[in-house]
Amino acid sequence: MYLGIDLGTSGVKLLLLDETQAVIATADAAVPQHRPRPTWSEQNPADWLAAVEAAVPQLRAQAPAAWARVRGIGLSGHMHGAVVLGAQGQVLRPAILWNDGRASAECAALEQAVPAARQVTGNLAMPGFTAPKLLWLRTHEPAVFGQIRTVLLPKDWLRLQLTGDAVSDMSDASGTLWLDVQARAWSPAMLRACGLDASHMPALAEGSAPTGTLRSDVARRWGLSGGVVVAAGAGDNAASAVGVGARTAGQGFVSLGTSGVVFRVTDAFAPATERAVHAFAHALPQRWHHMSVMLSAASAFGWAARLTGQGDEARLSDAVGALSPHRQAQAPLFLPYLSGERTPHNNAAATGVFMGLRAEHEAADLAHAVMEGVGFGLLDGLNAMRAAGAGQGRALGAIGEGEDALALVGGGARSNPWAQLLASALGTPLQRPQGAHAAAALGAARLAAMACGGDEAHWCQPLPADATFDPQPAQQALLAERYARFVALYPALQSQF
Repeated sequence: MYLGIDLGTSGVKLLLLDETQAVIATADAAVPQHRPRPTWSEQNPADWLAAVEAAVPQLRAQAPAAWARVRGIGLSGHMHGAVVLGAQGQVLRPAILWNDGRASAECAALEQAVPAARQVTGNLAMPGFTAPKLLWLRTHEPAVFGQIRTVLLPKDWLRLQLTGDAVSDMSDASGTLWLDVQARAWSPAMLRACGLDASHMPALAEGSAPTGTLRSDVARRWGLSGGVVVAAGAGDNAASAVGVGARTAGQGFVSLGTSGVVFRVTDAFAPATERAVHAFAHALPQRWHHMSVMLSAASAFGWAARLTGQGDEARLSDAVGALSPHRQAQAPLFLPYLSGERTPHNNAAATGVFMGLRAEHEAADLAHAVMEGVGFGLLDGLNAMRAAGAGQGRALGAIGEGEDALALVGGGARSNPWAQLLASALGTPLQRPQGAHAAAALGAARLAAMACGGDEAHWCQPLPADATFDPQPAQQALLAERYARFVALYPALQSQF
């Protein structure tokens, strides 16, 4: 039996997986997020551990006999967050999260300090990454910076509490801008540019490798036996890839989580920084991946539901699905940059925009605009990946004619109208796997099984689809006209952000 723990921005999800890869039980607990100033986003690490401790008894109560047989634990978590610890392992300040935009100026300073930064890290310096956050702390909170002895990513801080070991995996470490992504090792030059060195960093391991065992006091409190192995795990997107079975070049997924992601496995390190595409190490050995990221996806739909007073997101989704093509054509356009944007604009100052509002528009029209705007943002990212892949060849996971269907995961994947809109907007078949909303937790559990000696090919099998969505020509024609207008809006409004 294997336990997957996925630390998401809004909460934790725990998943229990048996030896036949059947999901036995899941449990959730919320985590509060704080925005003390505009563009800032923080969480208290203690809230992460409290959420895990709250979810464990829920899971144990659902399947007590299965729970007692847990052999391994895998960790997944939101990437880029900066947890800074002092000499006694104490948290020095709230963690600065992936969707925090305060460190824009530091990005330029970092790339100026290390001219080869993009080649080494495979990425543009963006405010959401970890390294610029540390530069910001050095300038704006020097007393805190001077006390820092260790910097950990969110899921790795959880690991420290569970095992006593400071370790990260290659996929999550790729999002710090301190990793030499091709060499899969910390980069002395990138660390030095931030006033750090390897002593501040956790050890590195492949995601499917064991990194220690659950502390005896935690095992007793949770009702588990001793010697439970804890796998290195993965950043949330690489964990989702393992969860849906994306392990070879060309396989991938679209994620409608808090953020939006298009992910494709590559079998070589292939930076595409000119298009703001991420090139990260995969959670599996000797593989990498391309990824486009938008900062607001399912979270934007939740925002729209609150904005319009619609408490039930599922009902609002159904209302969008009932809109006629004429109503869809008359809906406003929406720029989904509620937290700034990454691919392809790399602009933390970008904001959300409704364009074309009229008095006759209702909640469903605005919700449709948000679904569509998120879809167009994902298409921007997919087009950037398609351009990057065109020069790389199919072996690197290039996307084009005859491309593999993509899995559709994340909480937003539950919406059939949104899934169909995405398939038509992206021009790509989408297969929603069974349990798509828990793909990252499932991937973490699968990595735990591999860390306990399980075979990768067996534990990374693709999930069966519970639905397939194919592009619909009539819908594609309507979306193509609206996408042309969407693409024109960003440059027209850029100077006003």
